[in-house]
Amino acid sequence: MPTQRRPRAVRPTSSGVHLLSCPRVVHGLVRGSGVGAGDLVIDFGAGPGTITAPLAGTGSRVLAVERDEAFVRALRRRFDGSPHVRVVHDDLRVVRLPRRDFAVVASIPFAVSTPLLRRLLTPVPGRLALAEVVVEWGLARRLTARRPRDLETAWWAARFDLRLVRRIPARCFTPAPAVDAAHLSIRRRSGVDTRAQAILWPLLDAVHRRPTAQARHVLGDLVTHRLAHRLLRDHDTDPAQPAAEVHIRHWTTVAITLAANGSISPPRLPRSLRE
Repeated sequence: MPTQRRPRAVRPTSSGVHLLSCPRVVHGLVRGSGVGAGDLVIDFGAGPGTITAPLAGTGSRVLAVERDEAFVRALRRRFDGSPHVRVVHDDLRVVRLPRRDFAVVASIPFAVSTPLLRRLLTPVPGRLALAEVVVEWGLARRLTARRPRDLETAWWAARFDLRLVRRIPARCFTPAPAVDAAHLSIRRRSGVDTRAQAILWPLLDAVHRRPTAQARHVLGDLVTHRLAHRLLRDHDTDPAQPAAEVHIRHWTTVAITLAANGSISPPRLPRSLRE
């Protein structure tokens, strides 16, 4: 669990602070998360507590992570005596994450959105169960595109359901940023256990390296071509379709099927995914 300590030395961003100031958006984030008593939820970049306060009202345990000392002092005054809120003075890029399942409800500073999402969505095993977050509009569009643009995005989309809920105008922030934001909803996909992920990674890597190859040939790198053909047919996928055109969810279900029937011995995941 995170501890209350002085933040490590991390070079500050130059993007400035843009505070979410639209109550309708805030309540949409909290309501969409569905968190309640007994749940652990993190508000990254808590600022003055705009999202922290309604989260506390749900009865969930809230970790309000904030780097700015002035905001930290204000948060501790505001939530002094609250049994459901713990203010953590640290940087979201390095703060220790919980070792139990947790949710995230936060308006993430645009400049550090990708580093934080990488911390939350990349590791195996990961403890993020769900998230309702505000990110830059362009980033949300890229993450929810039907065809992931790179291997990292494919890895995230194969293991999490990433959904763009709504566009958030720049005027909903104080001061207003130069671009609009988006409400991004994230849910961990069920059934994608560690064994399935160990199969999924080399499969996605092969798709990324050979995007125009037929799906049956790419899957045939891991199993027999006969089994590859049957698996793809069973999952409503044309075996002759270019691998990159196969919907990411289909590759996930193929990996889950292979993990369940023991058809292959999955290789060890790269160290970068296990840390």
